[in-house]
Amino acid sequence: MDDKNERQQAEGAIANDQLLLAALLEYSQDFIYFKDRDSRVIKCSKAVAERSPFGAADIIGKTDFDMFDEEHARPAFEDEQQIVRTGQPLIGKMEREVAKDGRETWALTSKMPLLNKDGEILGTFGISKDITAFKQAEAALAHERHLLTSLLDNSVDCIYFKDLESRFVRCSNSQSRRFSGGKIIGKTDFDLFTEEHARPAFEDEQEIMRTGRPVIGKVEREISKDGRESWALTTKMPLRDQNGEIIGTFGISKDITGIKQAEAELEKTHKEYVQASRLAGMAEVATSVLHNVGNVLNSINVAATLVDERVRKSRVTDVRRLSALFEEHSDNLATFLTADPKGKKIPEFLRQLADKLDSEKSAVLEEVTSLRSNLEHVKEIVAMQQSYARVAGVFENIQLADLLEDALRMNEGSLARHSVKVVRDYRELPTICTDKHKVLQILVNVVRNAKYACDDSGRTDKQLTMRVTAADGRVKISIIDNGVGIPAENLTRIFNHGFTTRKDGHGFGLHSGALAAKELGGSFTVFSEGPGLGATFTLDLPCQQATEETPPVNAQTPQYSAAVK
Repeated sequence: MDDKNERQQAEGAIANDQLLLAALLEYSQDFIYFKDRDSRVIKCSKAVAERSPFGAADIIGKTDFDMFDEEHARPAFEDEQQIVRTGQPLIGKMEREVAKDGRETWALTSKMPLLNKDGEILGTFGISKDITAFKQAEAALAHERHLLTSLLDNSVDCIYFKDLESRFVRCSNSQSRRFSGGKIIGKTDFDLFTEEHARPAFEDEQEIMRTGRPVIGKVEREISKDGRESWALTTKMPLRDQNGEIIGTFGISKDITGIKQAEAELEKTHKEYVQASRLAGMAEVATSVLHNVGNVLNSINVAATLVDERVRKSRVTDVRRLSALFEEHSDNLATFLTADPKGKKIPEFLRQLADKLDSEKSAVLEEVTSLRSNLEHVKEIVAMQQSYARVAGVFENIQLADLLEDALRMNEGSLARHSVKVVRDYRELPTICTDKHKVLQILVNVVRNAKYACDDSGRTDKQLTMRVTAADGRVKISIIDNGVGIPAENLTRIFNHGFTTRKDGHGFGLHSGALAAKELGGSFTVFSEGPGLGATFTLDLPCQQATEETPPVNAQTPQYSAAVK
């Protein structure tokens, strides 16, 4: 081959190399650059020129100090000078780059010595791969890892991840601390809990992995192997890999043992409170019974006193005197009766005495009848109280009219004594299914309060109205008084436990009445237009009839309302 052909081949190879280099510099997404011994750019890829603030035409001759801050430019310059001095390349260095405009990027950089054909170092060349997105993802991943670690280290809830066999693969410190040794990775619930809890928990997790459907807010009773009992509110979800495939489960269990214990204590307290309420209601009724019995006993005492006085003052002693007079004149009785002035008066005296004794007899019989009537009244009141005491807590079909009359009868004496007129505003009343004792407890208390309200008003036309309306399967019993009324600020507090405006009141009657109304499936409300304008208490009850001994269920909240016009 002659020199001409060799030269042409060499020129062709150079041209091809230049073409390849030009293509590489034009289209490479990496940053490719060539620098002289002073680290000035002598040639670079399009990506480098576009990133710089100078552009392709003006970047030649610039250094990193012209494009980046001192924090990046200085170590980059020193690296290149080290390569120039030693000829040793720099491979795969991760660099943080901050441009003059403040933009931060990351690059994976390799730099090597730039040699001439004689092997002399002319400068350096390098390739920097932009790994900003990778670093951001890495930072985000590190942040998430930190959050997860912080959560698992510090959460008071038990957090855990399990594989397809429901074995623990990771858990929070609170979960591991529950068990002696704290080593639960690789174990299952069967290793930690009794079968009673472990079996349904395992089945829940297997169902989640089969269906992908989570378990949300399940209340679980847990008994550990050492016999400790606890309660948890648990949520479990499927654990998926990057492709969406289910690879296990993860869950959060919140310890609610304290809440469950408080609920049990609250339930116990509630039962005691209900019992106390019932006893207080019985006391209200019993007090009314005692008041009425006392009133009747007063009447009995008055009647007995009158009988005693009439017997003591009876003219029956005149009969003994007359008998003695007859005995004295037994020898001449006819002459005595016809001729003696005293004897002549005896027939008229006997007539008057007969009239007087007859009057005394009528009066005594009237008082005896009153005594018998009052004693029967006492028996009725006591029998009625005994009847309600026996049926307390039992739901049964009752005639509402009888119940209303019983409530009025138990307050009859005090209402009459305080001159309170009773108006009955009802005709046909439905049969309702309820607890007679609880309803009577409410009505007796409200009637008594109405009597006090009327008496405290100082009115001469004191009146209590018992009004009943029925509609839509419910019955409303309203007790309306024209007494002292209720201030607006007290309407919202009147059903509160312990609230009372009476000096001798205990503030329990209306509160226990509201509780009783709730238990009966109804409500207890109050309305008043203000002081001096009376008040209306309304007991609303369902009036369905019982079909079995089980009381009707009504989960509504008691309506402690206070309506104001």
